[in-house]
Amino acid sequence: MPFNVTPGEESEAIGQEAVNTVLDSLDALVYVSDMQTHELIFLNAYGRQHWGVPNKRKCWEVLQQGQTGPCSFCTNNRLLNADGTAASVHIWEFRNTVTQRWYQCRDQAIRWPDGRMVRIEIATDISELKDAQAELKAAKRLAEELAHQDELTGLCNRRAFIAAGQRAIDQAQRLGHSLALIVFDADHFKSINDRHGHAAGDLVLQQLARVASDQVRAGDILARIGGEEFALLLPGADASAACQMAERLRQAIEQLSTEYLGVSIGVTCSFGVTVSDNGRTSLEQLMSQADRAAYQAKGLRRNCVELLSPPAC
Repeated sequence: MPFNVTPGEESEAIGQEAVNTVLDSLDALVYVSDMQTHELIFLNAYGRQHWGVPNKRKCWEVLQQGQTGPCSFCTNNRLLNADGTAASVHIWEFRNTVTQRWYQCRDQAIRWPDGRMVRIEIATDISELKDAQAELKAAKRLAEELAHQDELTGLCNRRAFIAAGQRAIDQAQRLGHSLALIVFDADHFKSINDRHGHAAGDLVLQQLARVASDQVRAGDILARIGGEEFALLLPGADASAACQMAERLRQAIEQLSTEYLGVSIGVTCSFGVTVSDNGRTSLEQLMSQADRAAYQAKGLRRNCVELLSPPAC
């Protein structure tokens, strides 16, 4: 034992070395900084590996980038009570500006051996957890979108159409505006499936949806509401405008030719149109009336447009 080191001092030194060994073995950032001067007093091995040696620099000079002074998000003010005593532990999450990694930080004010108040922070990397949370959120958002989207055509599905249609009805009622509904479905679609297969039928529906989408106005609501049945809600449209739209759709679809395994497959649609002049007709009534009109179109000659007005309200 060196003659100038007492057993007590040696024991204290060994204890300090043991503490440093423990802190340096942690897979987390541990640092201590002066709460007044922001000088970085201690930085464990994890911190030195990722941010370098402190060399008596300020914490914000070592641990952050682009700083010309103390961080605007510094939590020192949360760590002391009004009388200057240590407050409770503050836990927060932060994305470091140097590593771009996410950390969960556990901050606390403590009294340093020389009497000054210092901040000790233990920061654990939670980037993988954040990535997982972001993926989960994206998956949830996608699931919500898919719950309102027809998987085959990418159009609104029946559920989304009902919700959007009800909002359009409510708006038409408030403003006293007209609102039109077109229901149309593919003629002899079963024979397409029987003759060419369901894959061909699916392709025809996709092409039909594409052609219809090209014709509609911004603000119109187009949806696939059944197997080969589609609906188009036209806010603000009267009977004349709705019938003109239906006729444009009919002609565009009539000219559609879908290529499948070297065979050209044509398709036509029968259209039912109904209108609420003042927005006071319910969506259920409009859909029932448009269905009847489409049924009449199929009963007449198919590939045509039929208009029926709903009962007066």
